[in-house]
Amino acid sequence: MGSLWAKKKDDEEETTPRDGNPSNHRVEPHSDSPDERTRLIPPSREAFLSPDDPAVSPYNLWSVRFTRYFTVLFTIINFLWWTLLLVSIFVSPPGMHSRGSGFFDFSYSTLSLGLLLIVLLFFSTPSTASQIASLTITIILLVDMILILAVPKIRVEEGWVGIASCIWALLMSLWAISTDRLVAWGKHEEEERLTGRQETRRTLREWCSVLTATVILVVMVVVAVLLSATLILRARDATLTAPGERYYVDGDKYQIHLFCEGNVTDSNGKKTATVLFEAGEGPFTGGMNQVAMSALSNGSISRYCYADRPGLGWSDNAPSPFSAGMAADVLSEALARAGEEGPFVLASQGVGSIYSRVFSSRHGRDVKGLLLIDPLHEDLLYRLGSSNRGFLLWAWGVISPLGLDRNLAAILKGRTREDRVYGRSAYQNGKYIKAKLQEALVADSLSKNEVSSARNIQKEKTPLSIISSGINVRKDSQWEKKQRDLTHLTRNLKSWDIVSKAPSEVWQTFDGRQMIEKRLKELVKGA
Repeated sequence: MGSLWAKKKDDEEETTPRDGNPSNHRVEPHSDSPDERTRLIPPSREAFLSPDDPAVSPYNLWSVRFTRYFTVLFTIINFLWWTLLLVSIFVSPPGMHSRGSGFFDFSYSTLSLGLLLIVLLFFSTPSTASQIASLTITIILLVDMILILAVPKIRVEEGWVGIASCIWALLMSLWAISTDRLVAWGKHEEEERLTGRQETRRTLREWCSVLTATVILVVMVVVAVLLSATLILRARDATLTAPGERYYVDGDKYQIHLFCEGNVTDSNGKKTATVLFEAGEGPFTGGMNQVAMSALSNGSISRYCYADRPGLGWSDNAPSPFSAGMAADVLSEALARAGEEGPFVLASQGVGSIYSRVFSSRHGRDVKGLLLIDPLHEDLLYRLGSSNRGFLLWAWGVISPLGLDRNLAAILKGRTREDRVYGRSAYQNGKYIKAKLQEALVADSLSKNEVSSARNIQKEKTPLSIISSGINVRKDSQWEKKQRDLTHLTRNLKSWDIVSKAPSEVWQTFDGRQMIEKRLKELVKGA
């Protein structure tokens, strides 16, 4: 008992001040790190801040601040790249030419810019939904990158610009995920340090931010899925083998597709003229090819060639700007590389007549005849070069990588790769849209000046035949007037025929096909 009483007394001496007054005793705060005893002691509420205090912020951490600075830097770089790609659609900077449409790399740049802007706008409100959406985009972009690198034709068409844009978008999606996770970690760290616990509640403003970011990211996921679907269709179309050969032109910047069939000599061993076809609005194989094959099989002609203009059929897109004179030059180069020397009888339709006339004026010695099928007059080029048409083509091209029409046509209408490359769905192709945009941008300026100059130097003795659409002549008095004016293109007009019930593609009617074949036979025989 004595020892117990002594121990109790010692304890009282330790907890009682020496002056004997317990009220004057002040317990010093425990400054050591928590142990298994102090951890069980509830913290004083006066030591922590309210969760709504502005001081409770992940920006207190230097790692979070630096991440935001880098995000701003990446956004500026991405915006400059996006602007450069936008400009390159209209004017190709040196080394920036894409043999494809150039719309895919612009789409990837837009996607990455959107991701970075979402990160900046909703930086302080990370969410699991945003991370899942960003991760989904990352996986899709990874598949796209592998697809672009694995398919040779797509890899060549996209070039280093398209590959770099896809890889950059992939890296930025990874950056968006890591940034969101870092901010979430920093937010929890600061809440535990300053409030004593992780905040599980969100304010109405935070919920609105999370909802807005999630909705936008879901839309971007859909965009990424559509881009990937269109890329898969492109990979499928790349397996379609082109007839004839593809030749490098313009300093080996891109390739032109050229196809020739038939014999250089006739049955008597005499060299005959080769009919050089120039398509109108669409690829040659999807339209005028039936005329050429029929004329060859019937013996009306012995040999014919056609070249897809840049962006049409199997030809690559040319750098911008691209005029009718440039098209004539690259056609000449492709023919030279193929060993085609002529003589030629030129047969063209619609806007293709603009290109044929420029070619004829520059190769007058080799051109032995002109057949113009419902040709477009240079004074009507303003219809192609209107600002409204140019803007619509640009907007259509920008959304073309989504494949809204191409994917649905493949799924619901059973459109084949032939349809998409040179058939009825060729107009949905990004390369085709880019070619039409290039055509529209210079139609009423460069191309008009070139074809006007070509008229002045056109050989006057070149045999000329014109076949006009009866439908266009009747419904458009200006069209009829300009068709009549084209009959004076040379002083050797052989015929001017108007096929009464034929549209602009005159060969779509039986009478039209018969008339074209008849005039071709006459011109070839005369040559």
